[in-house]
Amino acid sequence: MDSHAPHASTTELDRLGDEIAELSVHLEAASARLLHLIRDFDTRGGWNNGFRSCAEWLSWRVGLDLGAAREKVRVARALATLPRLAQAVARGELSYAKVRALTRVATPETEERLLAIGRAGTAEHIERIVRGWRRMDRKAERDETARQHTSRALYVYPAEDGTVTIRGRLSPEAGALLLKAVTAAREALYQRDTARRSSCCCSRFSGGPVWPRERPS
Repeated sequence: MDSHAPHASTTELDRLGDEIAELSVHLEAASARLLHLIRDFDTRGGWNNGFRSCAEWLSWRVGLDLGAAREKVRVARALATLPRLAQAVARGELSYAKVRALTRVATPETEERLLAIGRAGTAEHIERIVRGWRRMDRKAERDETARQHTSRALYVYPAEDGTVTIRGRLSPEAGALLLKAVTAAREALYQRDTARRSSCCCSRFSGGPVWPRERPS
């Protein structure tokens, strides 16, 4: 008795491979449609009927693990601003696993570059790239924060006529506070000037009617 099972023909295996690839494209296209529906449902607050979030509703309604549901919602929201990635998923060019990783770092400015990476690499390869990208982003953020901190300065120059010139560079937080203080001071001055003008008008007409003087005969 022959111990070897009969081998399928190469043609049959090729056909099975093609069918797997074709079905995978359809599944990814369905995933893209699902993400679109989730984003629309989330935006319109369809989950707001006793649930705390769209992810919680998905976990209950579809049976997803809560962590997986949160990822679905996150990816769905991200694709709203990343049309190239969204179209690639809809055409079956990118798997959900790839786009899930890419949307962690993608922006409208980097989308096209990341799309090329997504098309060329495997899901595992893309995960490694995204992890490295995030490390670089965090380093760049720390460097920018340090640069802003070291370049802080504020100079105030009072002039002889009483005016004041201000020049400087502040951190975003300190700058926001300064702008808020300037806006409040401007509003206070406006209210004071308005009250002063109103007071002047009232005093002008508060002495009663002024009768015309008689003409000399």
